[in-house]
Amino acid sequence: VQLQAYGGGLAQAGGSLRLSCAASGRTFSRNAMGWFRQAPGKEREFVAAITWSSHHTYYANSVKGRFAISRDNAKNTVYLQMNSLKPEDTAVYYCAATSATYSNAFYLKSGRTYDYWGQGTQVTVSS
Repeated sequence: VQLQAYGGGLAQAGGSLRLSCAASGRTFSRNAMGWFRQAPGKEREFVAAITWSSHHTYYANSVKGRFAISRDNAKNTVYLQMNSLKPEDTAVYYCAATSATYSNAFYLKSGRTYDYWGQGTQVTVSS
């Protein structure tokens, strides 16, 4: 099973980037997926998660209203649209998928819930 994240890069403050994460090796159409990030010298933190049906989405307070997570189950892909970027959004972004069927925010906001992780994609926001 592989999660391939791409779409990162350099953006100016106030700009936008769209991350994609394509899964291969198994389907996650019945499982939640999420995005986490890790800035230099900091712990990994939750960014956003989406349930398998897209009925529920969850966001960290720091990105709420600016980022949007979505998925295309036919493509086995999850997306993260990032708008109004800030320098503090600079980090390596990781996509993740869980083999469980959780839909509760408590579980989906925890990195421990996820069994599969992508390799990460760098996002750098300049001021």
